[in-house]
Amino acid sequence: MKLLHTSDWHLGRMLYGRSLLPDQEYFIHQVFLPLLDRDPPDLVLISGDIYDRQVAPVQAIRLFDQVLSELHRRKIPLAAVSGNHDGAGRFTLGADMLRESGIYFATSPQDVFSPVKISSGGTEYHLYLLPYCEPVQIRDLLQDDSLRGFSDAYRALLDKVRESLEPGAVHLLAAHCFAAGSSLCESESPLYVGGAGEVDPSAFTGFDYVALGHLHSPQPVGANARYSGSPLKYSFDEERQRKSFSLVEFEGTSFSLQEIPICPLHDMRTLSGTMEELLSAGKNSPSDDYLYLEIQGNDPIYMPAEQLRPYFPNLLGIRCGWLSAPSAESSELRNQLLRRRVDDSFLFTQFFEQVCGESPSPEDLDFFRSLLRDIRQMDDPYQ
Repeated sequence: MKLLHTSDWHLGRMLYGRSLLPDQEYFIHQVFLPLLDRDPPDLVLISGDIYDRQVAPVQAIRLFDQVLSELHRRKIPLAAVSGNHDGAGRFTLGADMLRESGIYFATSPQDVFSPVKISSGGTEYHLYLLPYCEPVQIRDLLQDDSLRGFSDAYRALLDKVRESLEPGAVHLLAAHCFAAGSSLCESESPLYVGGAGEVDPSAFTGFDYVALGHLHSPQPVGANARYSGSPLKYSFDEERQRKSFSLVEFEGTSFSLQEIPICPLHDMRTLSGTMEELLSAGKNSPSDDYLYLEIQGNDPIYMPAEQLRPYFPNLLGIRCGWLSAPSAESSELRNQLLRRRVDDSFLFTQFFEQVCGESPSPEDLDFFRSLLRDIRQMDDPYQ
């Protein structure tokens, strides 16, 4: 049995005010669907956070609707759990009818007791779907007021599932949660502070493979659990991650895992250098990647984004080292600027050199100071 595990699509995501829907459309139509045609799995599994917001944009809903239609046309079943970003209740629309078409959505904790059953090669595979849920939901379902934290609640719920596991079947679990000991990124929402939202991986005991969602970095959890990670990069601290699908092939209870790399429409990178170095790099190797630039140097720079954007059209952010880094040479000017006590002639000189390409003459400086005095007198006639 061949399972394609993916998660955290976050359809409708915004990054620095930029919609990532074009990148997500490219991922769906140029990466995901062609992979299904090249190597069709027996089941596609999405471990939560299909959407980025509980009230998803219409364009994101339409895009996922295309996914459902394409999977149905290819006769490939889909199983998905809702994540903490998804509007779980909205996935319940038509859920029973969708199950008849091979589309299985789990949106509440009681859904874990209705596994998806697949027969392949004479083996029964039972997939249990556990969506993101709060401890209070599990507490109410199990009628156990003693359950407080995520780890205790998830363990108690899965203990009930373990009681009903059928001998001879291969038992799989999909869940959306933060497994303790895993690595976070800045684009992921911590469920709770202080570890209260973590689930101890020992809660997954008894399942032959656990397909996790919530964390964006592909990573194993114990011997049999894994985060597939998000298909796209959603923050600059993800720039070194290698995004992929997890293709899991089972032979009975044994499995092998292959990471299928994902080539995005735009990569995400951070570039560092002086303004001159970055301009030179842009002229020699322009790029439409999503970029964050760290400009090194000790002098103010006039409108750096406007100078660099012709070569880097998807420039999303800039940090100027002269203003943010506490170096000995720049700290005094930085502090003066933050307190608005910097010398006006110095700023004018920096501006003049960057716009005109030469230093201002003494006459230029005298004219600037004269204009500045006139302006201040207009603002304060008694000065």
